[in-house]
Amino acid sequence: MSEKCQADAALDLNRIREAVCIHTKKICDSCIDKDCIEDLRVFLTQEAQSVLEQASSVKARSAELLHVVIDVEPMQYNTGHYTVDITYYYRILVDAILCGTRPVTICGLAVFSKRVILCGGEGSAKIFSSRTVIDGIDEQQLMCTVAPEAIVEVIDPMILASKTVDVCNCNCNCCPSENTCLELPACICNCFDGDLVLSGENRRLYVTIGQFSIIRMERDTQLRIPSYSYCIPTKDCSATGSATDESPCDLFSRIQFPVNTFFPPCGEGECGSLSDAMASAATTTTTATTTCNTCNTCNTCSTCGTSSCNVGCRTCR
Repeated sequence: MSEKCQADAALDLNRIREAVCIHTKKICDSCIDKDCIEDLRVFLTQEAQSVLEQASSVKARSAELLHVVIDVEPMQYNTGHYTVDITYYYRILVDAILCGTRPVTICGLAVFSKRVILCGGEGSAKIFSSRTVIDGIDEQQLMCTVAPEAIVEVIDPMILASKTVDVCNCNCNCCPSENTCLELPACICNCFDGDLVLSGENRRLYVTIGQFSIIRMERDTQLRIPSYSYCIPTKDCSATGSATDESPCDLFSRIQFPVNTFFPPCGEGECGSLSDAMASAATTTTTATTTCNTCNTCNTCSTCGTSSCNVGCRTCR
């Protein structure tokens, strides 16, 4: 936090002008989540699947979170608590080695679902709003506050491991069976260049990923808070941007010279030894040649090598 922000945060309580009511989101419940998802199947595109069929080895490179779908439902026998069903959609990048040549990068889709239970409180009031509907009828929009809103904060997961599994064509129980009836949102399908292979493949790709997330339950509420003053911006934007009459040379003249670009700072060891040597040489030279104009006695600093007169009003020569 900058010094200005710290100063603004430490406001004097005596400056409180009034108490005001605001409408905001209240966090009813929250939890941190650390998932290690083992053997998560990756659905490849048709082109990527053909590469995987011929690859001698594969190595997962990265995982990118594409989308999260959240569904909140009240629990039947636990009043005030809600189940939060979360579905994560990942884009998995994999390097496939073909006949010992350079790796070929392929991508696919991985889907992971989980459920958590959080407390969201009870609410039965319905709120009506006079929001304008663009290109439609200007009517009140119905909103129900029975269920709170679930928020999921998540970062891109870490790739921990990957493997390929050969799928046999026999009707035995030796091959892993999975439900491939995926209902993919249109925005997820548009993230890939081709159709995803959901069945009929000879080899399957599995990855193990680690994911960190924060899940919280929010509900609309009204709070009474102290008010200091109005938030009036102090930054002037009128002198910035392309709409000004300032010439490029005037703008360039206000840019500081990049001294560090031409003279980068040395390392601590190199500059330290050099400065010590210079200080030692300066101390030796000054001690041997300097005398005071008045008292003939000078004090030489052992660190920087400068000399000063004991009298305090004159300098050494």
